[in-house]
Amino acid sequence: MRADEKEKSGAADTSVTTIDVSPQEPTDSVESPAPLNEFEDNTNIPKMSLLRIFIFFFLEFGVMAWGGPVAQIARIKERLVIKRRWITVNRFNRIYAVYQMLPGPEAAEICMFFGCLVGGRLGGIVAGLGFMLPGYLIMTLLSYIYTIAGLENEYFNASFRALQPVVAAMVLKAVFKIGEHAFISNKTKKFNHVLFILAILGALQSALRINYFITLGVFGIFYNLWAHGWKWCAGFVMLLNYVGYAIYVVFKGVPSPTALALGIAKVPDMPHLLALGLVAGSLSFGGAYTAIPFVQAEAVILGGWLSNQVFLDGIALGNIIPAPLVIFATFVGFQGGNVYGGLGQAFAGSALMTLGMFLPCFLFTIAGHSILERICKNETMAYFFDGITGSVVGIIAITALDILKASVIQLPKPGATLDSAGLITLAAQNTISAIIFVLTFSVLNSVRHQYLSILLVVVAAIAGQFLFV
Repeated sequence: MRADEKEKSGAADTSVTTIDVSPQEPTDSVESPAPLNEFEDNTNIPKMSLLRIFIFFFLEFGVMAWGGPVAQIARIKERLVIKRRWITVNRFNRIYAVYQMLPGPEAAEICMFFGCLVGGRLGGIVAGLGFMLPGYLIMTLLSYIYTIAGLENEYFNASFRALQPVVAAMVLKAVFKIGEHAFISNKTKKFNHVLFILAILGALQSALRINYFITLGVFGIFYNLWAHGWKWCAGFVMLLNYVGYAIYVVFKGVPSPTALALGIAKVPDMPHLLALGLVAGSLSFGGAYTAIPFVQAEAVILGGWLSNQVFLDGIALGNIIPAPLVIFATFVGFQGGNVYGGLGQAFAGSALMTLGMFLPCFLFTIAGHSILERICKNETMAYFFDGITGSVVGIIAITALDILKASVIQLPKPGATLDSAGLITLAAQNTISAIIFVLTFSVLNSVRHQYLSILLVVVAAIAGQFLFV
């Protein structure tokens, strides 16, 4: 009996040994394809309450969102990927690549992605709110101060007079920066001459005052057909575009500058400000600078309820606060609401336009990263987005030149008459503005620092007190 027991015991021991060893073999086989599964591995993701998610993203990334998108995304990567190891670097890079193709500020979208991981879709919404709220509150306060101080204040006006050419240099620099990515084919990862030509044609279309939305639609369809090998069809689409323009010119004349806009916000009431934010937010491919032409066309060129100088001041303020640059929409909404119904409407206008600007990226992100990835991997959609992004570079280039002209060349106010001394003073100030632009553009192209934009804005604001007072 004891021998039998020993045999049973030995058999049991053997079976135990086999059990102990056998898990190691599947473990090895599971670990070997780990690089393929790392994109779905959430084992290091903590579970957080909605309140904790809000506080975490508010303090870690919202309050600290200085230095523009590069600094913001670098901080997210350092804090959540490198330090806390919530996901792998490879997975983060793939996520970032997807959000670069979509409209909206990438830093906000990545925060919402991580919020979804730790708290589901509601967690994503709360994380996005935590990221954008500090910038929104600060911009609302600055908009209020700007409105009550007014451009009639000599010292206030002097600082912003110096800031405007700085903003013009930043927008022009953005053309080159966006072009570095926009002209790279998603399929071959090489420089694409067709996309570069689309940027030139996009600039031409803006110069011809062809509506922005016509340009985006035509160029997206053109490149989609071209990339699929249907070059004759693509050429026919582009030909129709210019034949249609020629027919319009023959019967109605050269389009006015207002033709660039859709007329979404001719009157800055609350529904129209919300609609303006929605459209600009939906078309902000490549970052905040792509939203600038659309908002300018509606508010400055067609609506006329915002001057170019005030518009530039809003962009300048957006560069010195912890927020993605699209927060300039808060300033535009505030000024529009103030024009429409005073300060009471101003606060509502700022909230609604900000909501409109951020809502598309909220919807895209909350829909789920896997869905977005499938959409972006779809060749038809990818080529369409490539065509749009290429044309946007040209649109921004023309807008940058318009902004440069408005920031450097300032004329006497309508109805004002200047004597010879006044004209000389005005010419001298325009010359100083041109010099500020050249110096700023040179610094932007020669210095690499994550807080360079903030430093330039602060220095210009101080210098304005000595140059324009």
